Amino acid sequence: MLIFLNGELVPEDRAVVSVFDRSFLYGDGLFETMRVFNGKPFRWQQHLERLQRGAEYLNIKMPFSADALRNFANELIAKNQMSDALLRLTLSRGVGVRGYSPRGAAHPTTVMSLHPAPDVRAMARWKLITSSHRLPANETLAQFKTCNKLTQILARAEADAAGADEALLLNTDGFVVEGASSNLFWIDGGVVCTPPLVSGVLSGVTRTVVLEICQMLNLQDIQSNVAIVDLKNTEGVFVSLSSLGAVEAISIDAHTLEISPLIARIQQQYRKLLTES
Repeated sequence: MLIFLNGELVPEDRAVVSVFDRSFLYGDGLFETMRVFNGKPFRWQQHLERLQRGAEYLNIKMPFSADALRNFANELIAKNQMSDALLRLTLSRGVGVRGYSPRGAAHPTTVMSLHPAPDVRAMARWKLITSSHRLPANETLAQFKTCNKLTQILARAEADAAGADEALLLNTDGFVVEGASSNLFWIDGGVVCTPPLVSGVLSGVTRTVVLEICQMLNLQDIQSNVAIVDLKNTEGVFVSLSSLGAVEAISIDAHTLEISPLIARIQQQYRKLLTES
């Protein structure tokens, strides 16, 4: 396996960064994960734009242009012969002085790696639980995929311990925000609903794709807050993530959920977009 590291493709065993890299020490960095299908990263532009916005907010200068990164990604995919994969792009502030101050960290680290992808044609149905951990409402950093995901990690550990596939996180206002690694949707009165960004939700690229699909299928969509007790009694629940697209939920905290035919329509349209990209 070849890894892209700071402008070079190197074997996996040589793809190493300093123990003083700030992403390792403090989670001082950003990342994006995107689906590669037929040799092309799906929604590359949207992923890269979010990375660029995050880099600007964190004041990390991106070492490579957008075109250069895309060319490197294409080369990485071709040389690894992985036309169907997950592409992880990581940007770290790099090495600086000891301590929290970013002073002196003038050479960011950029890494891209490929990983086996799940089959989007498989009709996965997930069991969800409610995590005990909370996300802050109105959190500006929530709009970026930072390398510090401890709350999500702890939530996913709870899901693993419960034999569930994903954990739902509530915010400090008591509303359901998102999954540990996914965005949340539900069906209410035939309307596709999702939490608003101000609730502390990540503006997921696949979330945006789902909202686009709603327009394509003439499905009404709204952004609203929901309590966990109300979510369990809706007409259907699903989550969205780059690796699998739209995944239907069959239960929350062992409470069986209704199945909505709208979810299957959204899944079918997502697979069509992915294969035609």
